[in-house]
Amino acid sequence: MPIRVLLVDDHRILREGIRALLVDEPDIVVVGEAGDGEEAVAKVDALRPDVVLMDVVMPRLNGVEATRRIRQRHPDVRVLVLSMYDDDEYVQQGIAAGAAGYLLKGTAADDLVLAIREVHKGASFLHPAVAAKLIDDYVRRVRGGGEEAGEPLTAREQEVLKLIAEGNTNQEIADLLCISRKTVESHRANIMRKLDLHDVTDLVKYALRKGLIRLE
Repeated sequence: MPIRVLLVDDHRILREGIRALLVDEPDIVVVGEAGDGEEAVAKVDALRPDVVLMDVVMPRLNGVEATRRIRQRHPDVRVLVLSMYDDDEYVQQGIAAGAAGYLLKGTAADDLVLAIREVHKGASFLHPAVAAKLIDDYVRRVRGGGEEAGEPLTAREQEVLKLIAEGNTNQEIADLLCISRKTVESHRANIMRKLDLHDVTDLVKYALRKGLIRLE
């Protein structure tokens, strides 16, 4: 069965562009469109899509509140935010509302398709720039001593986490620190284990729950 996608954005030309982009994907089908949050909630009730591509700033009902309502009414529906805004406030609120991922509208077409497939499988997906900002904020607060973050990270693990926050791949981190990629992967696994998390989105949710990052 193809992945059923609902497009939500108040700009018709953008919806048409995404629809045209997805039409060649054999495992993805666009089942409907909505121009605001209230229409999105109603369309999810009627169409029961697998994945909702959700804008944030829209008339009548914003994407954050629409995401919250959709997730409350249909917890099996996955919401993937697609926004032009990378402000901490929008990202944090979107994830807190139940979004499975957050992409920027400048995201490459291949990454958008990959994100749809990943969130449909139950995974999380964050644009690298968004993940970098949130992790960087998390690190600053932990280093500031404002909140304990489970088992302490070593100096090297903090260094690796900082480089992850800057958007570096495992191989790039290995090159920068003159260590092997396997060592980087080990450090990364230890960071997530010590924080009892499974992916970057879990880290963000943990930080929200513990007050390490706040909804201003």
